[in-house]
Amino acid sequence: MIHTRGLTREFKVKKEVVPAVRGIDLDVEAGQLVAFLGPNGAGKSTTLRMLTTLLPPTSGTATVAGHDVTTDPGGVRARIGYVGQQHGAGEDFFVRDELITQGRCYGMPARASAARADELLDLLDLKPLAKRTPGTLSGGQRRRLDIALGLIHRPDLLFLDEPSTGLDPTSRAEVWRHILRLRETYGTTLFLTTHYLEEADSMAERVVIIDGGRIIADGTAAQLKNDLAGDHITITTGTERDAETAARIAARIGTEHVEGTTVRLRVANAAAALPDYLRTLDGAGVKVVAAETARPTLDDVFLTLTGRSLTDDDIPA
Repeated sequence: MIHTRGLTREFKVKKEVVPAVRGIDLDVEAGQLVAFLGPNGAGKSTTLRMLTTLLPPTSGTATVAGHDVTTDPGGVRARIGYVGQQHGAGEDFFVRDELITQGRCYGMPARASAARADELLDLLDLKPLAKRTPGTLSGGQRRRLDIALGLIHRPDLLFLDEPSTGLDPTSRAEVWRHILRLRETYGTTLFLTTHYLEEADSMAERVVIIDGGRIIADGTAAQLKNDLAGDHITITTGTERDAETAARIAARIGTEHVEGTTVRLRVANAAAALPDYLRTLDGAGVKVVAAETARPTLDDVFLTLTGRSLTDDDIPA
């Protein structure tokens, strides 16, 4: 569905050539739900624009939905849907009419376009809103309309750029419910960017992380967290001297960090490591007043790989 080799994009800034994307090799098979993550400036938006033919690559190759993005951009566009960060519908026409018009722009006959519009209105719970203008809809309703516009021509592959940004938690959950229904109903391949890491963690079956224009991690969220981040154990001791002792013992079983009376360590399996660690501390005379374990997050993965937080870097302005 998506196959790239050495995909590169350079920009000229003040007579200097600056690479934004540096040789992306990526393969996405039909039916996958892929979350594409990275901080601002990492190259994810540039990559998305190349894959959707909005920006030509400087070098390398990319085939999307069976068509080359450079030699056959029209073939790519006919077979993909794209939902950008900005709303796609106008303000002055009814929701149903917007969808029909979008279908007609793709060359669909009037009757087929109307039937497809009604199908999507039903699928995305927009039917009661068919005779309203987009400007009267809530943020979540407008986002569902954007998705409907991207699906009107029955694409095999849908690109979603920050589909839930700016929505309240209830609307975000509602949008995600409909995104997942698309896969269940049509088997649509979904390739999306998001800065909500919990969405990528819980919803995507594959996570690709880009930084500095290069892919630095690729796998399931569980694989990345287990292999690159590890579990966390945090203990609090009665005194700083006890914390120093606990940190020395922690260094034998994992990566440790001590701050005041708090000791944090990273281990492969916190549930298995914690009992033995506490017994060792007790034997060394260390008084532990609190202990807890935590599973890693995708931000922990990014922190391990780059030394900085993805969450801090990727908050939109």
